[in-house]
Amino acid sequence: MAGAVTYLIIDGENIDSTLGQQILERRPNSEERPRWERLRQFAEDQWGQPVTALFFLNASSGALPTPFIRALQSMGYRPVPLSGGPGQKVVDIGIQRTLDAIGRRRGDVLLASHDGDFLPHIGRLLTGDDRRVGVVGFPEFFNAGFAGLVDSGLTLFDLELDAGCFTSVLPRVRIIPVDTFDPEPFL
Repeated sequence: MAGAVTYLIIDGENIDSTLGQQILERRPNSEERPRWERLRQFAEDQWGQPVTALFFLNASSGALPTPFIRALQSMGYRPVPLSGGPGQKVVDIGIQRTLDAIGRRRGDVLLASHDGDFLPHIGRLLTGDDRRVGVVGFPEFFNAGFAGLVDSGLTLFDLELDAGCFTSVLPRVRIIPVDTFDPEPFL
């Protein structure tokens, strides 16, 4: 039995960091950042139900990125700006608590992150009822533990190829199954 809602949980710091440090090797330009409205639509289309979209932000500096928060709200996201002490991983703590809270109710989960800190929480969501759980990001940078949960029902999605969240092709080097190989982008 699928949930009546899909909880889309965004670890914005993790996605941004992976894009900038691992793929582009520099700070992404605005046109190179994910189109978050596309990810929200992907989540809705994927399991054919309404989406509750939560975007976690580190607000420990005491300042809110107001234009970004307004943009998120206009796309149907609920920003979750968290603060904490030095060295405290406030976004991770907030997402972990949220995943645990979702475990006590009905609903499917799509997490946008590569972070292995969420593995125990994702693992718990996969036990019990017929809940659909997915992780979306750049699969070549997923924590290896996520692959170990695929046999338990976890679905892995590519933020660029499956969700179509970018307006241009990213300079990624990844393993391509020969059955899906298209030489055109390389020419």
